[in-house]
Amino acid sequence: MAPPRPELSTESLVAGVLSGDRAILGRAITLLESTHPSHRCQAQEVLLALMPHTGNAQRVGVSGVPGVGKSTFIEAFGRHLIECGHRVAVLTIDPSSTVTGGSVLGDKTRMAKLSQDARAFIRPSPSGGTLGGVASRTREVMLACEAAGFDVVLVESVGVGQSEATLADLVDFFLLLMLPSAGDELQGIKRGILEVVDMVAVNKADGALLTAAQRARQDYDTALHILRGHDTPPVKLISAATGHGIPELWTSIDGIFSKRAERREIESRRRGQAQKWMWALIDERLLSHFRSHPEVVATRNAVEDALNNRALTPQIAAEKLLTVYGLDVLG
Repeated sequence: MAPPRPELSTESLVAGVLSGDRAILGRAITLLESTHPSHRCQAQEVLLALMPHTGNAQRVGVSGVPGVGKSTFIEAFGRHLIECGHRVAVLTIDPSSTVTGGSVLGDKTRMAKLSQDARAFIRPSPSGGTLGGVASRTREVMLACEAAGFDVVLVESVGVGQSEATLADLVDFFLLLMLPSAGDELQGIKRGILEVVDMVAVNKADGALLTAAQRARQDYDTALHILRGHDTPPVKLISAATGHGIPELWTSIDGIFSKRAERREIESRRRGQAQKWMWALIDERLLSHFRSHPEVVATRNAVEDALNNRALTPQIAAEKLLTVYGLDVLG
């Protein structure tokens, strides 16, 4: 068994990230993602030192229904971006096992060519059960990638989840990939995600599916126009397998991003996202503290039993636990 690698100092991690060293970037991200209490202080020191070097990337979220070909698309899209002179970071969120907490983490094998390019960095992270298909530390990982000089960050979610706004609140541009079967797919898409997407791309628009994809594009466009009115996002046809439509897709995304940046919309959006991030972390910390409070732990089973036996209503049960926690529920 190989001996464990020596831990790097905060200064070494920051210097390595800023120099674009992918190996050290990976170690910095491991630190940022760590849930061990002893790592959190250094992780925040590293992030604080990197903050002045962040914010210069275009952040693009990619979501889609299962089987739409997100990994194939990101491989083709990322390679095109590299050909255009960009450095690309790909943050892929893997669904965590509800039993072990582990994840598949197979995107590096599905994006083999992209992962081998020094101008790209692929980082899979377990979602940890977080809603919206976004890992709890994705925001911090994204900032580290920006500090390392990656000027386009692609965030791939696990799919269309229960909290569609989570990914939209993380990125500058939200791309939704769809299949060439509009009728069935539209029934399965929640209205919420259609309200926040910036563009829809119908993938697999090639060969025998081209005609179906063209019809799907019209159906999606009509549905979005009914839902969004004058704010209808564009619907594009692409084929990740052949590369058809990929250059035009990026030209359109880049153009929209530039217009938003000129109107200072990107800056305003990111300020709002940072505030939501802060409050989400406060909510997370308070809930964790509440659940682990000794009085709550000691009382929880009895309160849950009474609730299950219909001796308490959910509201009264909640008030009992909040009271033992020390919160004045009547104040």
